[in-house]
Amino acid sequence: MKNIRNFSIIAHIDHGKSTLADRLIQECKAVSDRQMSSQIMDTMDIEKERGITIKAQSVRLEYKNENGEFVLNLIDTPGHVDFSYEVSRSLASCEGALLVVDASQGVEAQTIANVYIALENNLEIIPVINKIDLPAADAERVKNEIEHVIGLDCSEAIEVSAKSGIGINDLLRAIVNRIPAPVSDPNSATKALIYDSWFDNYLGALALVRVYDGKISKNDEILVMSTGKKHVVLDLMYPNPIAPIKTPSINSGEVGVVVLGLKNVSDVQVGDTITSAKNPAKEAIGGFERAKPFVFAGLYPIDTDKFEDLRDALDKLKLNDSSISYEPETSIALGFGFRVGFLGLLHMEVVKERLEREFNLDLIATAPTVTYEVIQTDGKTLMIQNPSELPPVNKIEVIKEPYVRSTIITPSEFLGNIITLLNNRRGVQTKMDYITPERVLLEYDIPMNEIVMDFYDKLKSATKGYASFDYEPSEYRVGDLVKLDVRVAGEIVDALSIIVPESKSASKGRDFVKAMKEIVPRQLFEVAIQASIGNKVIARETVKSMGKNVTAKCYGGDITRKRKLLEKQKEGKKRMKAIGKVNLPQEAFLSVLKID
Repeated sequence: MKNIRNFSIIAHIDHGKSTLADRLIQECKAVSDRQMSSQIMDTMDIEKERGITIKAQSVRLEYKNENGEFVLNLIDTPGHVDFSYEVSRSLASCEGALLVVDASQGVEAQTIANVYIALENNLEIIPVINKIDLPAADAERVKNEIEHVIGLDCSEAIEVSAKSGIGINDLLRAIVNRIPAPVSDPNSATKALIYDSWFDNYLGALALVRVYDGKISKNDEILVMSTGKKHVVLDLMYPNPIAPIKTPSINSGEVGVVVLGLKNVSDVQVGDTITSAKNPAKEAIGGFERAKPFVFAGLYPIDTDKFEDLRDALDKLKLNDSSISYEPETSIALGFGFRVGFLGLLHMEVVKERLEREFNLDLIATAPTVTYEVIQTDGKTLMIQNPSELPPVNKIEVIKEPYVRSTIITPSEFLGNIITLLNNRRGVQTKMDYITPERVLLEYDIPMNEIVMDFYDKLKSATKGYASFDYEPSEYRVGDLVKLDVRVAGEIVDALSIIVPESKSASKGRDFVKAMKEIVPRQLFEVAIQASIGNKVIARETVKSMGKNVTAKCYGGDITRKRKLLEKQKEGKKRMKAIGKVNLPQEAFLSVLKID
């Protein structure tokens, strides 16, 4: 066990985590040169196209030097804020972490967030300055930033270039020398933490585990502690991006894949503890939280016959992404669909794209919302994810909305733009710190409702793409909120209802109906588009009717003939208006996302 090293790579997006993992895999010859590809740990097409890691991956490396042979278990973690739960569970099963910082960009918001998770787990952190071969690289400045912002000693930071392979050998030596070996008791009752699970079409549900005490052997009967169910271990493997390596047992301190032949991933929940059925451990490995969805949106098939297909697709996707939650809902405008809970906006985009690609579906997503806490006049508390679930105004005592604590790092020249943006989004400043004369760290409390729409895009626009942003949920606070409804031809379109602050309701309503006017197709009758709060209409636009020239056939003759035809047309339009239905195109539901 003294020759095992379990470590993770943590960094902000685009600081070179996956490329560094590629170099380490190549250096340790875990994959042959013929099978090697860039971003080999990223298995999904979306990950490679967007250049982001969505799912944490693991690989077992074997490294030799003059001090002996070592086993390195590398866990590559995602950098994006939405996937911080992946980072937390990966770090829970390590003894060390490589903190990768771009030599030209410096410390960014998610760098700080991920380091704090690592520090909470008492990990040995090795600072790694990457991209030192870039013309704009300034390693000394970045080391000073890390010392100032995070407080880590950077006198022994490793300077590397993951792309060209500079410094990789020094990094491997530092991993072996500085990261401690796992400490556990091989003779005590078996305990293993499940830190990832996914579904394989041939082998069923697979659990990626870190063994803390004892060992797991093939054909052992194991017990999953939260469910109390017993299963037989059919096979054991060490993780490898090309082909997992089979093994008869996984010992203390090691990381491996357990095959139990289960048909459902819910039987091996992430964060659960596996122990021996014959000699069970007294208590589970604690300190692990399940992923909680923060953003909710309705997903509806454009073709209403595809509802069952969407259900099957969500069931299958949940096998590989246990963090999504969903329940059926119906909408008058869109028919049958699901209310789906996501970890954030990027997660929502990725899930929608995966459903459309992998299961060949055409979907409409409604505007994302968050969970509100509604305290009614009779003292009952409701948790609401969909604006249409809001009780009548006379039954509501207060509505509480979730706030997040956000960290923003920006070049100081854009400070004015950012403060204006944050004040418009009802943000409250809690901290402002100049890391260097050119870079500022801001901490703000912001209502989550204000950041789920287009906040990140606006932030990038205001700072030419140089600001970085990270957030974590903090608390619920009482807000002055109202439900804004949109009526098309007098009928409320439930899928377009949103909850907004009362102070912004009038301007939001005006923008909304203006955007809708451009999108609603012209009918043979006049269509009124109204924004209302309760029964009070606060904004209105009218889509003019298409006119048919009914007098074209009259040439010459008496004016009364023409008037008679026009009166007849007017009556017909009135009748149509009374019974006419307006079919809204898909863009109407996306217009909610575009208004500001």
